[in-house]
Amino acid sequence: MSDLQLQGDGEPMETSTYVALSQATALRNELDVTTNTIANANTAGFKGERVAFESYLQREGIGTERRETAFLTDSGSYLDTRQGAVSDTGNPLDVALQGEGWFAYRTTDGQTAYGRDGRFNIDQQGNLVTLNGAQVLDVGGAPIALPPDVGAAVSISRDGTISSPANGPMAKLGVVTLPDLQAYERIGGGLLVPPQGVPTQAPIPDTATELVQGAIEGSNVQPVVEMTRLMSIQKAYDRAVQLMSSEDDLRRDMLRRIGRPT
Repeated sequence: MSDLQLQGDGEPMETSTYVALSQATALRNELDVTTNTIANANTAGFKGERVAFESYLQREGIGTERRETAFLTDSGSYLDTRQGAVSDTGNPLDVALQGEGWFAYRTTDGQTAYGRDGRFNIDQQGNLVTLNGAQVLDVGGAPIALPPDVGAAVSISRDGTISSPANGPMAKLGVVTLPDLQAYERIGGGLLVPPQGVPTQAPIPDTATELVQGAIEGSNVQPVVEMTRLMSIQKAYDRAVQLMSSEDDLRRDMLRRIGRPT
């Protein structure tokens, strides 16, 4: 965020330091978020994340002596929900989402999580699972179990119905809309879980999103754009830290001069 400007010219050193500190703290958070986004550029179904900033205006003094100082704060992050590119894989157990829906999973530690990674396998118990071992849930929220030998004969329709010539319809993939999506928390691997201690609306069955068998959705992260953003954030962060260091040097020099015997 190289266009962010520090405010507080002509004010006491303490105020200038606090302004620089507020910017450095907010930018540090954005550095962490952007770094994580870049690290997941190749994670299937991953959605990028952005930090939202706010300006806190502090007014001091009265009349003609009144002055205003703007502090920078981050008000949290939000998901970039744009569709990722869909690419064919030819694997009948790969499924891509086209729309705003989310798959539902039961993670290995028992949490119900949501994501868009449709690279599925069938484990030894016949459960449909992700590459990380999370169980894929059906429209009723239960794990999906398939015959272990179903293999390449499996067919997955646009509405998520799983069938095979020998068994007919066997299950239906659960796809949901998350009304309070921006409140959800990341737990890694592109998975989201409801926030603890914060009331949210329950997921709603999604009938508008289409499923594409034999394909996966890539992340919606643009690495070149994110790297450019990262360098801009780093430069702004370095300037804020440099200003704080300069203020500290001035303060030490002032104290040294005051303590010098006359």
